[in-house]
Amino acid sequence: MLKDFQTQYGDIPAAGQLDAFAGCEGFPGFSETCMRITSLALLLLSLLAATQAHAVLHITRDHGGFVEEYKAKYRRVRDSGERVIIDGICNSACTLVLGIVPMNRICVTPRASLGFHLAYYDKAYTFGIKVTSAEGTSDLLSYYPDTVKDWIRRNGGLTNEMKKIKNGEELWRIVDPCPDEW
Repeated sequence: MLKDFQTQYGDIPAAGQLDAFAGCEGFPGFSETCMRITSLALLLLSLLAATQAHAVLHITRDHGGFVEEYKAKYRRVRDSGERVIIDGICNSACTLVLGIVPMNRICVTPRASLGFHLAYYDKAYTFGIKVTSAEGTSDLLSYYPDTVKDWIRRNGGLTNEMKKIKNGEELWRIVDPCPDEW
């Protein structure tokens, strides 16, 4: 049987001899102690893998796009429990994150900036001409928290021109700075 079987670690002991080995010296993985440690390690690894790790959406250079696509994207982020780090440009439809993902899961770095403007119709339907949409703008505003709406009001409302908030107290009144542990 296994009594005389040779491996790179030496002879493999017969089944009745396994209890005689207190440690793993010379027989890694074959003694009961090693098997218990291995089983425990595998159990801990499987538990770790089973716990949901909080993923992070890292926004660094997002100039916006179609509002409906951003609504769907941020609903998925909200429902998954992901955190959001705004670490650069977040303009236009990107700013919907502030109204869809809970604010306690969003933070900004010193590189963050937010940009707001009136909503536009898709240029594909307006022969390439930029045409504002009162309905789209109203819909966009309906998602923003009061802190964002207040900032927009204090800064003359939404216009065709991009209005930006950069890092500093003004931005921190809306979104918390990122903690070190994120």
